[in-house]
Amino acid sequence: MTVPVWAWVAVIGGLLVVLAFDLWIVDRGEPREFSMRQAGFWVGFYVTLAVIFGVGLWILAGPDPAAQFFAGYLTEYSLSVDNLFVFYIIMSRFAVPKAYQHKVLLVGVLMALVMRGVFIAVGAAALANFSWLFYFFGLFLIYTAVQLVRQHGGDDEEFTENAVLRWARRALPHTDDYVGSKIMVKVDGRRLVTPMLIVMVAIGTTDLLFALDSIPAIFGLTTDAFIVFTANAFALMGLRQLYFLLGGLLQRLVYLSYGLAFILGFIGVKLIAEALSSSGVSWAPHVPIWLSLSVIGVTMVVTTVASLVKSRRDVRKSNQITAPAEAKQV
Repeated sequence: MTVPVWAWVAVIGGLLVVLAFDLWIVDRGEPREFSMRQAGFWVGFYVTLAVIFGVGLWILAGPDPAAQFFAGYLTEYSLSVDNLFVFYIIMSRFAVPKAYQHKVLLVGVLMALVMRGVFIAVGAAALANFSWLFYFFGLFLIYTAVQLVRQHGGDDEEFTENAVLRWARRALPHTDDYVGSKIMVKVDGRRLVTPMLIVMVAIGTTDLLFALDSIPAIFGLTTDAFIVFTANAFALMGLRQLYFLLGGLLQRLVYLSYGLAFILGFIGVKLIAEALSSSGVSWAPHVPIWLSLSVIGVTMVVTTVASLVKSRRDVRKSNQITAPAEAKQV
């Protein structure tokens, strides 16, 4: 799909306006915790924006690009849910006050969006010139899927500081405590950054590491850089509010890793099959985008429902075990 420059400018400009408005809302008045009602409204708002964009793409470019966008958006959004576990660990480790968590996520995600944009541009150029990378991406996604299954049921995810974050903590003079929501303060004539900036770097760079599997995954659905970027952008923009909306629900999505593993494995096989087909292998199947979209959507619905059913059963069993013990004590 050939995308004119004005379309890129319009989309990026529109996203920046929405993010600036979001940041203005967060910064106005006294910092306060993000309520469930607010989170639900903003999640609905950003999902609606994505749907409107996809419908517009359908009208202007046709059903295939729109289906590719929705498949990519669902994939990126699904993978982002798993990332929220690590974001929660980062917030806890740095003891970020709840009133400031939304701003941390907003700026951190904005950093990630810029870095992902560079990553997508490099990836699109590389795939256009080196078709053998499709095999590499496919195998990498299958490997990631296997690792997700193997890690399921083990210890909780841990956050390990990456090289950029370690450098920031060493090189940037910083205060020991938070100073409101400020990222930089002046103490005794010396400018110091606050832990707020360090956390933002942690969120942004950690999300970039997550892109190592999410970007190849969406390139398995479409090689159009415009669709890849917009699907990533809309998924990231709704990620912050989803963090607050899901809350304790994250711990109940016990089968999420299995669902994500199946999606990554499916896209990995699809990548390899289409690479073989483009190389002239007649028996290699072609997976239409509508089938990819259906598989991704059904997988996430089944995974979510099965997780919630199992969590509910576990709660009932726990209550049945504790009830007799409490009765004996009485």
